[in-house]
Amino acid sequence: DYVVVKMIPDNRLPPRHLHSVHTGKTFAVIKWESPYDSPDQDMLYAVAVKDLVRKTDKIYKVKTRNGTVEYTIKKLEPGGKYHVIVQLGNMSKESSMKINTVPLSAPDALKIITENDHILLFWKSLALKESNFNESRGYEIHMFDSLMNITAYLGNTTENYFKVSNLKIGHNYSFTVQARCLYSGQMCGEPATLLYDELGTGEDPSAANTGRSTDVAAIVVPVLFLLLVTLGIGFVVLYMRHRRLQNSFTAFANSHYSSRLGSAIFSSGDDLGDEDDEAPMITGFSDDVPMVIA
Repeated sequence: DYVVVKMIPDNRLPPRHLHSVHTGKTFAVIKWESPYDSPDQDMLYAVAVKDLVRKTDKIYKVKTRNGTVEYTIKKLEPGGKYHVIVQLGNMSKESSMKINTVPLSAPDALKIITENDHILLFWKSLALKESNFNESRGYEIHMFDSLMNITAYLGNTTENYFKVSNLKIGHNYSFTVQARCLYSGQMCGEPATLLYDELGTGEDPSAANTGRSTDVAAIVVPVLFLLLVTLGIGFVVLYMRHRRLQNSFTAFANSHYSSRLGSAIFSSGDDLGDEDDEAPMITGFSDDVPMVIA
């Protein structure tokens, strides 16, 4: 035996399983299920979005018969905080959740230039990669002194640089630059951080290492070039001397070459002197002395 029971739909129940599917800078995708399975008619939902920073409310209406509902909330602000409430249009029980949108990204290429009595912070405009950022909003700069363990707010600017003075010798500082916070510092951009070592070169470690590498290269390259030039000149001088010695020896050997013997004849000065002393000097021949040819 069995019995079929059909439950009467209760429109006073709240939507089920309300959650966030995806959150961006200016939108959020939320999802929920109907109060009961397989609704047999269109259901009207009220989606209330409360801005917890600006203290404002917006209400959107969603009409559907689907058991699972997915809805995109648009026109949100980066870094905002929102309270979302979903309920049936007859003001039944509600389901709620909180959403935090993605903040603006950090400025790129933050660098430090050291001057005589101050430093300059430089960075790229955030408007180059963030369509939701207006330069009129500006940037705010913070400084952290690691020796004193103190964080200080230095100010804000609408430019892409900022001057920092009165730094203490022997202190290490960390600077952060971010899109200026709105409404009591509750809607801020992601910070870009850079370490400044006052004891070193006045730049971040990576920039300092780059500078040192450049300086070493500027010294080593000319020295190597001079060494190569010196070696080249030395080889040329040695080659010319070798050619001169070879030519001198060839000329000397040719002057002492005997075509009859087929070789060059060399004799020392002592041998020549001794032979001259012992051998009689030939003064001439007489006509009456016969020549004997053996």
